[in-house]
Amino acid sequence: MAHVNLLPWRAERRKLREREFFGQLGAAFVAALGFVLLWAIWMSARIDNQNDRNAILQGEIKQLDVKIAKIKELDTVRDHLLARKQIIEQLQSDRSKMVHLFDELVKTIPTSVRLTSVKQAGETMSLDGVAQSNASVAEYMRNIEASPWMGHVDLGKTENSHDSSRMPYGFGLSVKLSKPKADASGATPAGAGSAAAPAHAGSAASVPTAATTAAPATLEPAMVHAPGREPTKPAAAAKGGVKS
Repeated sequence: MAHVNLLPWRAERRKLREREFFGQLGAAFVAALGFVLLWAIWMSARIDNQNDRNAILQGEIKQLDVKIAKIKELDTVRDHLLARKQIIEQLQSDRSKMVHLFDELVKTIPTSVRLTSVKQAGETMSLDGVAQSNASVAEYMRNIEASPWMGHVDLGKTENSHDSSRMPYGFGLSVKLSKPKADASGATPAGAGSAAAPAHAGSAASVPTAATTAAPATLEPAMVHAPGREPTKPAAAAKGGVKS
């Protein structure tokens, strides 16, 4: 005898499929939710890692800023030290300049000229004084220009007071200071300044020429006379002359 199923099997199968569909949908939702949670955890870990790196970089940047500030301070100190070193070197090179200048003032001034004021501003010296005549002032200017420690000279003023004094002419000079050129060894020539001596000086000393300095060694030296003794020669003459 044939069996006939009178139950609503189609409805049962529909319900079964619905349960399977919702089960699969729930599983997909759970899987998606888990993936999202895992992705969020991973991104949070990466963000935390990057924040830690940023914090380390910020700390290094702060340390570099401190070092840069110290370097700037050291640069400022170095600039001050270099400036002081240059000043010291300049003072070291010019420490004997005033001595030479005063020596040149004494050597170059004629007897018919008298200085009343001497002022120095940098590399310029102002000289005020009185003279017997304009020729004396011109001679003084020539002596100054011949000096190795003083250079070009400008006549600022000259006037005649028309009084009965010995030096009625007043003048003002502006002198550019200079420095003798050093020789090959870097030293200033020892005789610098002797060429600027006034022509009318009381002594008749003159600069020795090449002929006099290169005199032959065979020249007979002067006889030395001692009281009560016969004339004798220096010891150098007994040895055959003076060595050049």
